[in-house]
Amino acid sequence: MADKEKKEKKGFWKEFKEFITRGNVLDMAVGIIVGGAFTAIVTALCDNILKPIINWIIAAIVGTDSLSEAYTFLKRVEVDGVVDLSQSIYIDWGTFINAIINFLLIALVLFLIIKALMKVQQMRDQAKAALEEAEEKRKAEKEAAEKAAQQQAVAAAAAPAAEANKETTAAEEKKEAAKTEEPQPDPETK
Repeated sequence: MADKEKKEKKGFWKEFKEFITRGNVLDMAVGIIVGGAFTAIVTALCDNILKPIINWIIAAIVGTDSLSEAYTFLKRVEVDGVVDLSQSIYIDWGTFINAIINFLLIALVLFLIIKALMKVQQMRDQAKAALEEAEEKRKAEKEAAEKAAQQQAVAAAAAPAAEANKETTAAEEKKEAAKTEEPQPDPETK
């Protein structure tokens, strides 16, 4: 029973090693790491650059100098006549628009990356198919050359035999002709 469990464990670790070392898993791991780093860049861009611009545009549309009108308050808490955002309940439209832009930027970049990878995969498949086709063509040409060489060898071997056969046939025909031409008795000798 213990031997069977050891074999199963070895088989499990062997399969796990094969799974980990396959190219697709490594590519996926690199993609996840790069995607995480890129997401951090896009989030920083959206939070620190785009969100203030979006809030400024919303404030300009609403027509106020403060961001307090850029929010939709569900519960407004004011401290000393100033809105306390930490205690208020509100909808931050700038953050919502920022999240949409963040999503669209990440989706666009992922689309471009996937499109490039698919193009590379397509080129790889085409190259592989071309190599296989060239290999098949080379094999077919080699087989045709071998077949032609065999036919030439057979023809070369058959030529002396055919020549000898012709000579034998010609000699046999002469003998037959000589037999059939028996001398006729001369009528004057009678």
